[in-house]
Amino acid sequence: MTLRTRILLSFVLVVGVGFYFLIDYIIEDLRPRYLEAVEESLVDQANVLAGILEAHMVNGEIQTESLTQAFERLKSRLINARIYTMLKTHVDERVYVTDDKGRVIFDSAGLDVGKDFSTWNDVHLTLQGQYGVRTTRDNVEDPTSSVLHVAAPITHEGKIIGVITVRKPTVSINQFIQTARPKLMIAGWVAATGVILLAILFSFYFTRPIHRLTQYARAVRDGKRVALPKLGSREIAEMGRAFEQMRESLEGKKYVEAYVQTLTHELKSPLAAIQGAVEILSGDLAPEKQHQFLNNIAVESKRMHALIERLLELAALESQTDLQVVKEIDMAKLVASVLDRSLALLQTKQLQIHREITPGLLVRGDPLLLEQVFQNLIQNAVDFSPPRGAIAVALRSESEKCCLDVIDEGPGIPDYALGKIFDRFYSLARPETGKKSSGLGLSFVREVAELHGGKISIKNREAKGVTATFMLPMI
Repeated sequence: MTLRTRILLSFVLVVGVGFYFLIDYIIEDLRPRYLEAVEESLVDQANVLAGILEAHMVNGEIQTESLTQAFERLKSRLINARIYTMLKTHVDERVYVTDDKGRVIFDSAGLDVGKDFSTWNDVHLTLQGQYGVRTTRDNVEDPTSSVLHVAAPITHEGKIIGVITVRKPTVSINQFIQTARPKLMIAGWVAATGVILLAILFSFYFTRPIHRLTQYARAVRDGKRVALPKLGSREIAEMGRAFEQMRESLEGKKYVEAYVQTLTHELKSPLAAIQGAVEILSGDLAPEKQHQFLNNIAVESKRMHALIERLLELAALESQTDLQVVKEIDMAKLVASVLDRSLALLQTKQLQIHREITPGLLVRGDPLLLEQVFQNLIQNAVDFSPPRGAIAVALRSESEKCCLDVIDEGPGIPDYALGKIFDRFYSLARPETGKKSSGLGLSFVREVAELHGGKISIKNREAKGVTATFMLPMI
């Protein structure tokens, strides 16, 4: 499981659990908040009604006729109130009044007149000068049947002479809660989903540089030529630069060791020839023999010079992680230019050249490096072609790639050498002279191909000869 996936799953788990408990807490807290709002309004109503009764007292006695008349009229009153999603068609409040002993002297429903309510909290506490309130279920087994009772004292000359209680069922509160519950759940899960989507974006943003750095490290491990990618954030970028410096240090050490070993091996042969010629020249020799050995020294010196020059070119190329010069190149023109300059080379062995060039194939790259690649491939084809043979050059497109084929009629590549031809300093003897080249040409071609995002392949033909195919991405 990737780091990005672990971070995302952990975040989703934390957010999901957090939002679940938050939504559950809010829903559970809805009922007390609704009850508080209703209770507050009932306090106002109870005290208003208590004030009205106090205003209509006769000789310090509570008069309830006005309440009786009001509730009688209320029975015939039509109500059609749309309160958001609830339609209210009747008054569900009930009022009762008790004397200073807690005995009911008025009940708007006419059910409890004469009963002793002195033990009920709303009446008992109010008669003691405290805030009187209670909640009682009409049906003990049904929690939704709760009824809220809020009382207010009725006073005369500073003394509490009775209690008025406003009784309100919580049925409407239950309806409001049932309406609000799904909305809250939807809003909560929408918010959670939004947070999770935002987390996905942040996870992608923060882990993308790590993913790029991982791909870069794997490419370096596999020996691929890659440049350090853009890593964005400061800390990741610093880690990437540390990786790059470590790679350069390790590769530089291995690079120097490999080159020193191979160069030493390759220089042994010409140095031995020069040393042998010098020892022979130190004795008495005929002039023609002296000329022969001096010529040997010159040839071997040129060979060492050419080897060192090609090695420097290849070393400079291998140290690049990207192209220094990038231009739009018409490959048909480049191939034609190199072939025109190679006519003299072809004539030395009386070779025929067959061209099959597709015009209009454009690539991006370094023209000088691509010319050197083509010259190397032509030189190899000439070296291994028999006199008066033929070389075919084809420029074509295939799967959005520009392909350059160089085909000769030589002896082909032995099976044992197929896996080594791109190795530095590995070379096959030329059929006519038996001599080997520096063994750096195809290494150079491969490096140029990788720098351009392309590749080089060399295969034996079924009949005879070799096909070298150099492929580059087209524009």
